[in-house]
Amino acid sequence: MVNQAIEPARNELGLAGEEWTINPDRGDCNDYAVSKRHELLRRGWPARVLLLSEVVMRSGEHHLVLLVRTRSGDFVLDNLTPRIKPWSRTPYRWVRVQSAGSDGLWVTVGREGV
Repeated sequence: MVNQAIEPARNELGLAGEEWTINPDRGDCNDYAVSKRHELLRRGWPARVLLLSEVVMRSGEHHLVLLVRTRSGDFVLDNLTPRIKPWSRTPYRWVRVQSAGSDGLWVTVGREGV
């Protein structure tokens, strides 16, 4: 739903031009991830299971996805694919994940994963 609602747009300004916007008409991976999180929060999902996550793609580019923790495992919502995948089946190197206990804190991901 969110993947179709937002037109992809690169942030050419880097961190200096970074704004995370919920449900914009156009946006980058950050906007998709926060929009998905916002929609799931609106539907009653607890914040502690909806974790923004920084990954590195094969190209070396940093990318933001939403990690959803469930009883069945941790799944990734990503604007680059319509599929929901287990975190371990994504082609990414995981860098850091939002803390489940505090939205403002991020935790570095070790070799063993999320």
